[in-house]
Amino acid sequence: MTAPVTSSVTSPIRVLVCDDQVLVRTGLVTIIDAQPDLEVAGECGDGQAAVDLAARVRPDVVVMDVRMPVLDGIEATRLLAGAGVPHPVKVLVVTTFNLDEYVYEALRAGASGFLLKDAPPAQLLHGIRTVGAGAALLDPEVTRRLVGRYAARIRPADSGAPRDIPLTPRELEVLRLIADGFSNSEIAATLVISPETVKTFVSRILAKLNLRDRVQAVVYAYRQGLVT
Repeated sequence: MTAPVTSSVTSPIRVLVCDDQVLVRTGLVTIIDAQPDLEVAGECGDGQAAVDLAARVRPDVVVMDVRMPVLDGIEATRLLAGAGVPHPVKVLVVTTFNLDEYVYEALRAGASGFLLKDAPPAQLLHGIRTVGAGAALLDPEVTRRLVGRYAARIRPADSGAPRDIPLTPRELEVLRLIADGFSNSEIAATLVISPETVKTFVSRILAKLNLRDRVQAVVYAYRQGLVT
């Protein structure tokens, strides 16, 4: 059973829903708006509209479809949450296409999570709350499988020694374990430290490397040649 995600934030999580299928979009809006801790900030039917609307309503989370007219969800995600975006928005990609290629491209574009449209409403709501709380939605092992499969695309062309990385030896060790798909409890057991200490290390790693979540940490580790 998935543990509930709690947040110290008392105001509702503001959600922008983007899907070109009106029936699907209406269903998502209805489900989200029925929750006391969630609020629909807006809705639209294509990626460009999502980018424009997000700039106006400033949502906490964008629920984004992949295949849409004008601008697809992957490019819209890159404009909302990609590298170099001054005020990135958390994006949860929700699609009917259960293909690793879409998952990988969405995560590389800056998405914080990925769900299928046939997921039950409870899973969708958990996903929004998880992403809204600043966590990655994908299970660590799923993340490793996806990024590992496409590692050749993101690993540096020169496969020599890693570049200078501003982490301590223990932080590098934790980063490698994250990239290998270890959960916090597994990292704690492997390094014989407390789960609280692992959380501290993870927070430091993300802060030092200016990364948003564990998904980005995995991609970073592959890019730096820290894992094979």
